Amino acid sequence: MNTDIAQSQKLKVPEQVERALVERIDKDRLDLPVLPQVAGKVMALASDPSADAARLSALIHQDQALAAHVLRIANSPAYMPRTPIVSLQHAVAMLGVNQLSEIAVAVSLKSGAVKIPGHEADLLQLWRHALASGAYSKEIARARRYNVESAYLCGLLHAVGKPVVLKTVTTIAAELHLPLESSLVASLLDGYHSRVGSLIATEWALPPQVTEAITYYEAYEQAPSHRQEAMMTCLADRLATYILIPDSFDDSTLRDHHVFADLNLYPGDVDALLGTKDKILHLVDTMAQ
Repeated sequence: MNTDIAQSQKLKVPEQVERALVERIDKDRLDLPVLPQVAGKVMALASDPSADAARLSALIHQDQALAAHVLRIANSPAYMPRTPIVSLQHAVAMLGVNQLSEIAVAVSLKSGAVKIPGHEADLLQLWRHALASGAYSKEIARARRYNVESAYLCGLLHAVGKPVVLKTVTTIAAELHLPLESSLVASLLDGYHSRVGSLIATEWALPPQVTEAITYYEAYEQAPSHRQEAMMTCLADRLATYILIPDSFDDSTLRDHHVFADLNLYPGDVDALLGTKDKILHLVDTMAQ
């Protein structure tokens, strides 16, 4: 009998699954996703001050499916083009390099996302939350007069470890022939996704501010060098949860969090952020298709 299975049988189900998960994390036995090639190149291009529209268009054109998807989104009501966008060059002219880069990164990441048979709805929910967090991070960065593009990546990728934790936990449960309660899954996702996300960030060689946002957004006071990004990501995560899961917490609970004061955001700023709800939901619906 497998030693792990023999030892785990002496423990309760939650303890068995959690112990096996921690062991796989500690022993580097996780199946980490590969950063889609186009996403990595677009991220690098977006951070290059000398990047131009032609280079971005040529990069997206390398993947025809990606190009078609990017054009579909660029033509959607979420981006409100004044006239139909007929080419990537036209899309850059209408939306700008930064906005088109964001679309391309999101589409590319979605195409290379973790697949877990039977958990498609869970993965879609995680993806919608990532999109909403990315969008809110941009709004917060604008209010704080901070780098919008960097904030977007922090928000979009802050919970990148959750699909990997979900896949690992479901694999463990199947191997040990154990039932998997949704409450246990939620607890393990919350407890371990930042740790796993930091491993992915290292594997993908993400920018340091994005890595710190992933690792520390829930405890941003511990962020060693990029506390602003971690704070903005913390707030974006809460706002995304608030609009996507209405019964998660009420308005007063949302507003009482100390992150607002730490970011020097006032009640009017909070109202303005909440006022973008419909716009962000529209964007999430468009990008998640």
